[in-house]
Amino acid sequence: MNIVERYTSPTPKFFKVLRNIGIALATVGGTIIAAPVALPAAVVTAATYISLAGTIATAVSQAVVLDAESDADSETPE
Repeated sequence: MNIVERYTSPTPKFFKVLRNIGIALATVGGTIIAAPVALPAAVVTAATYISLAGTIATAVSQAVVLDAESDADSETPE
């Protein structure tokens, strides 16, 4: 499976939620960094880390794919 197939394959529900949270974190962090008012250095530094964490969470969550075998195994209780 190449990278294009991986990113276009279906994503499990948990990772869709995690991806959306990551997008929100990256957006909030980017907004704080780009704020037109002077903010304390600690706030800008924290926003940088929040933005980075959100970006990483989004990328990793999008790369997770549903596996047909594991999905079938989870639905059959034994």
